[in-house]
Amino acid sequence: MFIPVLLFALGLILLIKGGDWFVDGAAGIASSFKVPDLLIGATVVSIGTTLPEVMVSANSALSDHGEIAYGNAVGSIICNTALIAAVTIAIKPSVVDRRALITPVIFFFTAATFYTIIAAVYKGFSRITGVILLAMFACYMVTLIKDAMAGIRAGNKKGAGKNITDADKNGEESIRKSGSGSDNATDKAEDDRNPIWKLCILLVIGAVLIATGADLLVDNGTLIAQELGVPESVIALTFVALGTSLPELVTAITSLIKGHGALSLGNICGANLFNLVLVSGLSIVLRPFQIPAEKVVYINGREVIASLVIDIPIMILVMLIMTVPALIRGRLSRAQGIILLVIYFTFAFIQFFG
Repeated sequence: MFIPVLLFALGLILLIKGGDWFVDGAAGIASSFKVPDLLIGATVVSIGTTLPEVMVSANSALSDHGEIAYGNAVGSIICNTALIAAVTIAIKPSVVDRRALITPVIFFFTAATFYTIIAAVYKGFSRITGVILLAMFACYMVTLIKDAMAGIRAGNKKGAGKNITDADKNGEESIRKSGSGSDNATDKAEDDRNPIWKLCILLVIGAVLIATGADLLVDNGTLIAQELGVPESVIALTFVALGTSLPELVTAITSLIKGHGALSLGNICGANLFNLVLVSGLSIVLRPFQIPAEKVVYINGREVIASLVIDIPIMILVMLIMTVPALIRGRLSRAQGIILLVIYFTFAFIQFFG
């Protein structure tokens, strides 16, 4: 038991560090080709921070451990919302930018409704379901890129207006400085600090660490589940989900310390959407799987799969509790955080002892 736990922890470390290096390398390469920071954030960084969940679920699906693929995606959403966001909200309630939340929230609940209906009706997911989820992911990415480009154009127009105003008195000075090559020297210095070959190496090493970490996590998570005598989905819904959500936890704590609680909420909403449409979608396309049926509950004497009446409803419930009041009032309350924490620990207790 000790060795699997140790290797499970090592897998988490490799996964998180690999994700960090992969994002740094990818963002650095994009920046080297003069891709605007706003666009990098909307694409490379957004996808990169979800890579741990993507690799774990994809690896699980390909290894015929659909329970882990399912549990990791759904569990990460519950963990992100009812633990990570809840702690942030409970410690320091903050004002929310409602406009920034509307798009990910609409996409999330659209995808969640589709996901729930398919799960309830078919008790599993076909490849076409995965394709539809990935199509939703593509639509969201297009929306993000359009918003980022609109922001870039707005910034350029503002900058252009300022340049026109100052052109007469600063034109000659600007030309002189441009001709001196000082800007080029600065760019060259930046390139020397981060040459593209180093960024490529960072990208490759990050990808290798992510793949290795995901493999260790899945294999040893399965062994731990067998040793504890609990379903694999339980380990995925709790320990695996918590582990792969650590990047969001770090972001939430950093945002809290810097007084940017709203930034943390936006990051978590985006991560939750990615878990539902990218993580679930990709793993389903790679290897369609059934809803875990090891645990059941009895409703009016009828046997019902626990995932359909506990896991998925709680996933939707915690997102409703976090986002609806924020969209209506434009702020988060401490009571929301406390309620979400109670739900999370109740959920975790039910998984192991219910």
